[in-house]
Amino acid sequence: MATVLPPSLRRYALLGDPVARSRSPRIHNAAFAATGIAARYDALRLEPDQVVARLRELAAAGGGGNITAPYKQLAVAALDAPSPAVVRTGAVNTFWGGPHGVHGDNTDVVGFRDALAHYRLIVAGRPVLLLGAGGAAAGVLLALLQGDAEVTIVNRSPERARALAERLGAGDRVRLAAAAPAADFAAVVNATSLGMRPADPLPLPIGGLPAGAAVVDLVYAPDATPWVRAARAAGHLAFDGGEMLLRQAAASFALWTGLPAPLEVMRTALEEPA
Repeated sequence: MATVLPPSLRRYALLGDPVARSRSPRIHNAAFAATGIAARYDALRLEPDQVVARLRELAAAGGGGNITAPYKQLAVAALDAPSPAVVRTGAVNTFWGGPHGVHGDNTDVVGFRDALAHYRLIVAGRPVLLLGAGGAAAGVLLALLQGDAEVTIVNRSPERARALAERLGAGDRVRLAAAAPAADFAAVVNATSLGMRPADPLPLPIGGLPAGAAVVDLVYAPDATPWVRAARAAGHLAFDGGEMLLRQAAASFALWTGLPAPLEVMRTALEEPA
């Protein structure tokens, strides 16, 4: 039997494919409960042709949500009022209904920036290797450029990487490479989908990591991803996307509600066993 929800309950959702393993529902539902907000957050797996309509439906009802892979770029077409970060990156991960229709922002930017600060990883004036050039990579690249990093992008489609760099007006602060170069990077960031499936290869072999480079995996797992675990075993500072997920979720919550996010409540929900 389907659950009947009170009419006053605001609806929020994560739109993407896959979404079954996402911890966003538990994070946001814990935040709503802690702040006394009558709202519910669900994860919805959608086909590409369903995304725009469902997004606008949620926003029109006074709710909102988040966009995850592979729809962060596709969903921009549903927005009436994109933020400057959405305009620059061409990707959206947070949406809500507002005075100008459907509003959207890219909280991946602040989420990645705050995750770096949490782990005390300094990128200003330092070289960073970014793997990927999709929707998640767009937010990471903007955060890195805002943090004055020098970025090399490796992506299986050089044209897509070039288009992303040009969109952000990166100039000579971004270089493109067909494969990971042998360089002394301060950090290597995986912004691809590698690691989301058990059979995936590592985004970059551990032996290919520069000595002393930090490893940042946007994919997250309860006990860290295989790439992060292997990097730690080899002596690297390494962390997965859990902290970025938490920080971008906190930014989303503030945009939806106008209230400060209960960060520690959300962190506890993120870290609880499934």
